[in-house]
Amino acid sequence: MIQPEKFDSPFKGRSLLTWVDYTPEEILQILDYAFLVKKQSHAGEIHQRFLGKTIALIFEKRSTRTRSSFETAFGEEGGHPVFMSTQDIQLGGKESVEDTARVLGRMFSAIEFRGFKQEHVKKLAEYSNIPVINGLTDEYHPTQALADVMTLKENFGTLKGLKWAFCGDGRNNVARSLMVISAKLGIDFAIYSPKELFPPKDIQEICKPFSEKSGAKITISDEISVVKNADCLYTDVWVSMGEESLKDERTRLLSPYQVNKELMAATGKDSTIFMHCLPAVKGQEVTEDVFESSASKVWDEAENRKHTIKAIMLALI
Repeated sequence: MIQPEKFDSPFKGRSLLTWVDYTPEEILQILDYAFLVKKQSHAGEIHQRFLGKTIALIFEKRSTRTRSSFETAFGEEGGHPVFMSTQDIQLGGKESVEDTARVLGRMFSAIEFRGFKQEHVKKLAEYSNIPVINGLTDEYHPTQALADVMTLKENFGTLKGLKWAFCGDGRNNVARSLMVISAKLGIDFAIYSPKELFPPKDIQEICKPFSEKSGAKITISDEISVVKNADCLYTDVWVSMGEESLKDERTRLLSPYQVNKELMAATGKDSTIFMHCLPAVKGQEVTEDVFESSASKVWDEAENRKHTIKAIMLALI
C-alpha cells in the first residue's frame, strides 16, 4: 500500500479565513513552506502528501488562478479535488450554508470557498469541523496576499522595512488583505486612492494594533506623494466582480490613480517593481508599457499563487 509522506505542521485542522487570526510567526512559517514546495516543484520532485485526501472547491465567482492553483496543487500531491459551482450545489439556496457545511464535513478532508459573503466562509468553518480556506470573498483574499508577500521577498530578500503602495480602490478585498498581512509582518503599506474609495474604518482599526506591534507604517491618501519610496506599486481592476453597473463611476474616480511610467517614477526608486493580482485590464488600471516592463512581476506572482496555496493546504490538512 502506498503511504502518503508525513508533513509535520502545527496548524493541522485550522482554517484560513483571514490572516487576522494568525501570528506573524505563523504566517512566516507557512511562507517558508511555500518556498520549500516551489523549490521542490522546480526540481521536478513528485510527492504524494495528499494521497487519500479530498477537497471540496466551492466557486460562486469565476476564477483562473485560484481554481488552477487549488486543483493542480492538490492533484499533483495525490489528492482528489472536487469542483462545485453554484450550478452544482444548493449552497444558501434550497439548502442552508450550515447544512451544506455539515454534509461536506463528513465527506471531505477540507473545503475551499470562493464567493461573495465572508459570513458564508465563516459558517462553513464553524459547521463543517474540517479546515476551510478562503479563496476570496468580498472582504478578504488571504491566499492572494501570501503569494504577493512571497513575490516581494523573492525580489528583495527581506520583508520588514519594505514599502508597497496599493493604487486604486482602497476598499477592495485585496487591499484589505494586503493591509492586514503588512501590518502583521512589519511591511509599510500605503493606499493611493480617491477619498470616496478609502478603506473603511473597521479594517483600519483591525490593523492598528498589529502595525503598532510590528512597526509597520500604514498610510492612506489621495496625494501622489504617498507612493514616495515604495518598493512596489500594486493595483487591481477598477470594477470588482458584482459591481459591473458602477463601471462609469469607477472609471471617473480612478483614472487619476492609474499605474503608469509617471507613477512608477514618483516612487523615486529605479528598483520599484509592479504587481497585479490579475486579471488586468491594460490601459485602465495599468498601462501596457508598465505591465510588460522588466519591473513587472505579475507572472512570478501568478505562479506563486500555486505554491502558496499548496503550502497553506499542507499546513492545514
